[in-house]
Amino acid sequence: MKRLFNPDLEVINKNFSGNFFINGQFSNSNTPEKQSLGKVLKWRFTPNPQKEEKQNEQYQLRVIKDNSFITDKEDLLVWLGHSSFFIRTNGVTILTDPVFFDLPFIKRKAELPVNPEDLKGIDYLLLSHGHRDHFDHNSLKIVLKNNPDIVCLTPLKMTPLLKKINPHCNVQEAGWYQKYKLNTSGLSIYFLPALHWHRRGLTDFNKVLWGSFWIRNAKTDIYFAGDSSHADFYKEIYQIMGSCEYCLMPIGAYKPDFLMNQYHMSPEEAAALFNELHGKKFIPMHYGTYDLADEPLGEPEEKIRSCYKNGQLRGELIVPAVGEKVFLT
Repeated sequence: MKRLFNPDLEVINKNFSGNFFINGQFSNSNTPEKQSLGKVLKWRFTPNPQKEEKQNEQYQLRVIKDNSFITDKEDLLVWLGHSSFFIRTNGVTILTDPVFFDLPFIKRKAELPVNPEDLKGIDYLLLSHGHRDHFDHNSLKIVLKNNPDIVCLTPLKMTPLLKKINPHCNVQEAGWYQKYKLNTSGLSIYFLPALHWHRRGLTDFNKVLWGSFWIRNAKTDIYFAGDSSHADFYKEIYQIMGSCEYCLMPIGAYKPDFLMNQYHMSPEEAAALFNELHGKKFIPMHYGTYDLADEPLGEPEEKIRSCYKNGQLRGELIVPAVGEKVFLT
């Protein structure tokens, strides 16, 4: 068993000696991850008790078609659907997990608010992990082509995937609790844990790491959670990083529980983890754009609003439309 990290980057957790790398595969713990083929088959052959509800629901995300945020000067963030955000903070532009089109066998349910070709002048690309609903070849091809100076901030072992798309792209990899080296003064970006996994094909199980990001400048902190299940490290993140102004948290793809709870969080779990981070503003993501699980598309939003209404979420809830500007204060 090895412990891997980028020796060129600072490690901000003195108790962390690197990510577990066992027999060529990353792991969330010191034991190898088990592939859940049996649970996947069980899911496919088990009737969904909410099938009729899903078929009859009329839920659809609201979309605001407006590309003016690309050239605005104010600090803001704009949800582009699923886990894709455009962020401008202190004049620096950031794009997270860009996925703009249909996925294999899965249709996009919410229209993209801008033409992908218009997304230019991006300084940093943040990629949380390699799953196809976060790392999309066609979307990345456009982003890398139209932003030749963009710096890609990624988990360990992701460079080969990006170089296949654009051999000239600038990639910087990090392990958990590492601080990227940036050329931008006043901005810091850290790679932090997530409880998840990797696979794009039949033979690459956990060959690439996964994680989350913390974006910090003198004005505000933004946490982009990527994909994760409930885990103890959120308390540790708070102890190291302090409280966060804006937490971008996944709330969808949590049913059936026997399969999804290993690597995804429910809205209630997302609210609890937000509280552990002592977050101030909760912005949901990873719902409504793609039908990835058994719950109805509108259920995650309904549940997170209920969490806020009943005091289970101790902070402000902001539920933007796709394409809506959220100005950072």
